[in-house]
Amino acid sequence: MRVEALFLLGVAAFFGVVGLIYWFWAYEQGGFVMLVGTTLLGFLPGSYYLWWSRRMKPRPEDRTDAEMADGAGVIGSFPSSSIWPFVLGMGLFLMVLSMVFGLWLIAPGAALVVSSVIGVTVESRRGGTI
Repeated sequence: MRVEALFLLGVAAFFGVVGLIYWFWAYEQGGFVMLVGTTLLGFLPGSYYLWWSRRMKPRPEDRTDAEMADGAGVIGSFPSSSIWPFVLGMGLFLMVLSMVFGLWLIAPGAALVVSSVIGVTVESRRGGTI
């Protein structure tokens, strides 16, 4: 995770320097705020990854003396395909649309959000599709 951390911190440093140059050159607030946001989007996960990379043992990808056999074996468990992220997205979409078309859309949106959270929780505990 050290390589990823250094990459993200490099992105943050680059956009921080660009943001400072932009502020003193253009005196424009909107672009400066977006560059500050980009800097934070690189700095926050980069510092978190760096913090974790110092506390965990190095992965085979991070070691210079690692061989191909060190990375063999079970990589991890990956979730199967599921309908619940789509249902969650539709529920949140309806809740956002309620700001435009009326508050009556909050109820079906909230129902979809709650049902998707329950559905993904049950599905993850059972280990399959519902």
